[in-house]
Amino acid sequence: LDANGQVFVMRGINHPHVWYQQQTRAFADIKAAGANAIRVVLGSGQRWGPSSAADVANVIELCKTNRLICILEVHDTTGYGEQSGAASLSQAVSYWQSIKSVLVGQEAYVIINIGNEPYGNQNTSGWVADTRAAIQALRAAGFQHQLMVDAPNWGQDWQFIMRDNAAALFASDPLRNTVFSIHMYGVFDTAAEVQSYLDSFARANLPLVIGEFGWNHSDGNPDEDAIMAAAEQYGVGYLGWSWSGNGGGVEYLDMVLNFDPARRTDWGTRFITGPNGLMQTAREASVYSGQRP
Repeated sequence: LDANGQVFVMRGINHPHVWYQQQTRAFADIKAAGANAIRVVLGSGQRWGPSSAADVANVIELCKTNRLICILEVHDTTGYGEQSGAASLSQAVSYWQSIKSVLVGQEAYVIINIGNEPYGNQNTSGWVADTRAAIQALRAAGFQHQLMVDAPNWGQDWQFIMRDNAAALFASDPLRNTVFSIHMYGVFDTAAEVQSYLDSFARANLPLVIGEFGWNHSDGNPDEDAIMAAAEQYGVGYLGWSWSGNGGGVEYLDMVLNFDPARRTDWGTRFITGPNGLMQTAREASVYSGQRP
């Protein structure tokens, strides 16, 4: 639900802001592509950034100007325990606390995605306690926003640690306002796997979003058609990776080339105008189309 208590299904795009801070036109371009939400990559200072309070305030204004729900995420936690130099969820919490002044008052428009893919495939049992501690620390610090938590296993939860502990973690949030985020890449290469995962959260009546997915990846070939169809079937939000700026051999994940909306790729075309894509399914949040909270 959005801040007006209306059903809101995220249909959005990831934007690599911390690495391309001058590409602010992307917010308007992503809105024009049909999105109702944008997941914005920030840095907490361990590997990237830190994204300053002033920078984050500007990001929030760009989201609001373009009538997008703003999902802010710390990317430095990616692959913690496996990726050298990755930040812990505790360090991510410290970052959120450091920019609290620009987040308070924006609860209707901002979701805090505590940390991106906060564990790799090693020592993943620590994810449960660390995630619970992060949720509770942010609530104790006075954050009233919806919180989003990413799965371990580089976001793909193939060990089902998030799935099997989601109910207890949801109950640990005093505000009961946490949504779980699964990233779907090579692990989700069949429709049966996609359906099974989404169905498990639906049967448990727990909130889920597909926080990242693509049409191809280094670890396998995700079934993007099944992902998008199942998301629509279950009323689950999705956020495709990503608008532009991918490098390191994964340039195929760009939806447009060089941040130019006139140079849409096959992936971008599939995601934006294809079956169950943005143009077919996205609906603007009522906090923009209706009366503001």
